[in-house]
Amino acid sequence: MSEPTARHEPTAPGGPTAPRATYTHGHHESVLRSHAWRTVENSAAYLVPHLRPGLSLLDVGCGPGTITVDLAARLAPGRVVGVDAAAGIVAQAAELATSRGAENVEFVAADLYELPFDDDTFDVVHAHQVLQHVADPVGALREMRRVARPGGVVAVREVDYHGTIWAPESAGLDRWMDVYQQVHRGNGGEPDAGRRLKGWALEAGLEAVVSTASSWCFASDEERTWWGDSWAARATESAFHGDAIAKGVATDAELHAIADAWRAWRDAPDGWLLMPHGEIVAHA
Repeated sequence: MSEPTARHEPTAPGGPTAPRATYTHGHHESVLRSHAWRTVENSAAYLVPHLRPGLSLLDVGCGPGTITVDLAARLAPGRVVGVDAAAGIVAQAAELATSRGAENVEFVAADLYELPFDDDTFDVVHAHQVLQHVADPVGALREMRRVARPGGVVAVREVDYHGTIWAPESAGLDRWMDVYQQVHRGNGGEPDAGRRLKGWALEAGLEAVVSTASSWCFASDEERTWWGDSWAARATESAFHGDAIAKGVATDAELHAIADAWRAWRDAPDGWLLMPHGEIVAHA
């Protein structure tokens, strides 16, 4: 640990002066459906070698809890806690845990910059697709580091939107990327977090940082239908739609054209899309 005293000092800006960002995706059904698809296998496989029964784990920005509950099953009887800023989503995650009979997991509404846990509490602190949406990712990592035990693991995975590639070529999806980048950055986040993750971890004082990458690929008819329909709905029905218009980034007509482009990609027999992710496993 390069700065041991930092474990006992405020490592992230808390209170009303803390930098804030707006969650770009919102909680529309199309967004939550996407989040509920996530599991350890498809979204946190890089972390599996560091897991074993009995370890304690904090899942930061847990969303509807599908990854959290999966982690709890792998770590039982170890304690697992999921935190999210949205109280309604926390309640949904708790319902999932109850339905799965997961007795070693709990969910708490909490602020990422001021986690309600003592220093040195968890063996593993994990976040998936969270730092891209915060205004101070380095401060967030320092707070994650604070609640990890000395020698414990801090693990994070983030998408890199600009690295996304697709076929066939589509002017509509090119426009989607342009609009998405502007809306996301306008909300105070970093849509290309994957490529910056290692640098953020080093700046946060994490040690023995191991950086890897993995991807999501959507190519089968079923996968294209699921992903294409999700983004078509986001473009016209979710918070992203109103946000893009309010920021002057796109018109309603343009967003409907983007939705049409997603449906055209969905229906293309050669449709294929890859989203790269940066990953880090580091020590507190």
